[in-house]
Amino acid sequence: MAKLNFGGVEENVVTREEFPVEKAREVLKNETIAIIGYGVQGPGQALNLRDNGFNVIVGQRQPSKSWDKAVADGFVPGETLFSIEEAAERGTIIQYLLSDAAQIAVWPTIKPYLTAGKALYFSHGFGITYTERTGIIPPKDVDVILVAPKGSGTSLRRLFVAGRGLNSSYAIYQDATGKAHDRVVSLGIGVGSGYLFETTFKREVYSDLTGERGTLMGAIQGIFEAQYTVLRKNGHSPSEAFNETVEELTQSLMPLVAENGMDWMYANCSTTAQRGALDWKNKFRDAVLPVFEDLYESVATGEEAQRSIDSNSQTDYREKLEAELKELEDSEMWQAGKVVRGLRPEKENVPA
Repeated sequence: MAKLNFGGVEENVVTREEFPVEKAREVLKNETIAIIGYGVQGPGQALNLRDNGFNVIVGQRQPSKSWDKAVADGFVPGETLFSIEEAAERGTIIQYLLSDAAQIAVWPTIKPYLTAGKALYFSHGFGITYTERTGIIPPKDVDVILVAPKGSGTSLRRLFVAGRGLNSSYAIYQDATGKAHDRVVSLGIGVGSGYLFETTFKREVYSDLTGERGTLMGAIQGIFEAQYTVLRKNGHSPSEAFNETVEELTQSLMPLVAENGMDWMYANCSTTAQRGALDWKNKFRDAVLPVFEDLYESVATGEEAQRSIDSNSQTDYREKLEAELKELEDSEMWQAGKVVRGLRPEKENVPA
């Protein structure tokens, strides 16, 4: 385990150089990894593990679209694809990758198969951190571990196929066997992490819920809507408003920020953009800081978790959700986005 210094703060990290996939395979050579759930994270993690040479099986309800997807991805019913119960029984490591709501519902089914010496793996700290709300209380004689890729399962798979990696956090909640550390690091390397940084189940879920509601999805969509609305109200066309709000950010600036950092971006833009960005960033920071403080408190008190549990337990939740997503899709801004994306040149026509 290496220690990296982040501006004076040391963190424990594991890189693929110090813990290569060959070492991970050796650690897990006698393990059967059962992926429970083949929805958001399941496919990416299962396929990456399989391609990296680990013994992987999938547990999924049948009939379902997820079962069909697993079959399409090469998992064979009766050989590497089973019911949730049979996969949980066969697995020595159970990767519990169902949605938070589904984890609560399926827990009574899974728990009997968590026999002594097995490992229970999560990619989100929700079920364990809010255990008084979820009822997920693992037996004391199993390892309870976490690897949380910092991105979607789709991104995890795409980066793996491209020969790259998606950074992940890792945590150990319960080490019953004395092997939890080697197990969790091996799994983190196996699923295709770029590097692994240490956390706890609680810190993972607190940061994750804050990020999803904040800069990753909630806040960024709110900022998009606000700027797009102001531009349209002042006579700018949908194309101009969308390009200045979304397209330039996602297609031009963010890839450069990801590659070089925001400090580099500030240093390498026009003097007019540079001065304006520096002058206005603090105003935006000061405006939204109280909102983020409220958000974090809501996460830490469990209010956000309870709202999620309550919403997902409603019989008409899916119908309501689809209506909300349809409203977003049908908004002028994202309809403009569809047109703009359709006008992007094909890759093969872009000059080198």
